[in-house]
Amino acid sequence: MRSVLSVSLPENISSELEKFARSTGRTKSDIVKESINLYLWEARFRRLQKRVGTKAKKAGMVSEEDVFKAIS
Repeated sequence: MRSVLSVSLPENISSELEKFARSTGRTKSDIVKESINLYLWEARFRRLQKRVGTKAKKAGMVSEEDVFKAIS
């Protein structure tokens, strides 16, 4: 199922998006979908970091690299 979303952009952002779409051969819609998906993923990741941050520090994981090493 798809849903349509109409977004009003300031002229400078709209122009930049148009130029970027042309230069990459992609549609503005695809770029916006990818951007929203990335934003939502990062927001979920930040919430998770906050929830487990204290426990991770107690376990000696103080950087993202420490976490990635532990789960790899």
